[in-house]
Amino acid sequence: MNTGIARVFRSYADSWIALLGLFVLCVFALGAIAAPWVAPQQPYDLSQLNLLDSRQPPDTPWTDRPGRTYLLGTDEQGRDMFSAIVYGLRISLLVGLSSTAIALAIGGVLGLIAGYKGGWAETLIMRAADIQLSFPAILIALVLLAVLGQGTGKIVAALVAVQWAYYARTTRSAAIVESRKEYMEAARLQGLSHIRILLRHLLPNCLPPLIVVAALQVAAAISLEATLSFLGLGLPITEPSLGLLIANGFQHMLSGKYWMSFFPGVALLMLIVSINLVADQLRDVLNPRLQKQ
Repeated sequence: MNTGIARVFRSYADSWIALLGLFVLCVFALGAIAAPWVAPQQPYDLSQLNLLDSRQPPDTPWTDRPGRTYLLGTDEQGRDMFSAIVYGLRISLLVGLSSTAIALAIGGVLGLIAGYKGGWAETLIMRAADIQLSFPAILIALVLLAVLGQGTGKIVAALVAVQWAYYARTTRSAAIVESRKEYMEAARLQGLSHIRILLRHLLPNCLPPLIVVAALQVAAAISLEATLSFLGLGLPITEPSLGLLIANGFQHMLSGKYWMSFFPGVALLMLIVSINLVADQLRDVLNPRLQKQ
């Protein structure tokens, strides 16, 4: 275990672009966790807002403006954009990680059953996954949110419904390959229970491809949530994500108030790119055939 972890760290140390992605992701994650201490303002506490500060452009070192300093400017309600972005990162990461974890658990279990048992169970699970994957992810999410409404829990449920099939198919493919190996035959001959074989022997050997898919799907989930929030079907205004901040500032772009949408957009882009860089390097580590020579 320690050798595997050491190999992962060495791999990131050998790739400057993967190391940069990991650094940016860690900075964003720590900032999101420490949002109440990092952000100079609680952007959705009405008692801390002042409409006289609305639509203030970003401050620069040579800006001579009395009162508070707003590094990234303010929105139409006087919210500090830096604080809003820090809190938005927290919501975006929460939605991406929680939906991925739940979808991984559901899809992983179904994929293990399909790959290990075969027969009618495999047919039923895989046909359901094929039907789900035949529709665009955003279409399924739009339909579900139109029925469920807005809210963090509801958008997580919609993203789980979109993602589970990826994990089911990945786990099923890995489980079929592993089930034919000698250690699985030995476990069956020892008379071990199906549950013990699945959890003790089959699941650990199916984890590497699942970890890579999960890392990539976190970025996909965050991107999809941002798209839905931009369209007005994701999170409510009281639960700001980066996508919602972009949507709120977009209407002011033509009037020259670029910072309301630009800075949240840059933060979202950097977050998604950093996750993909980390996931791409993780894929190289966990799959020896893809390792760079």
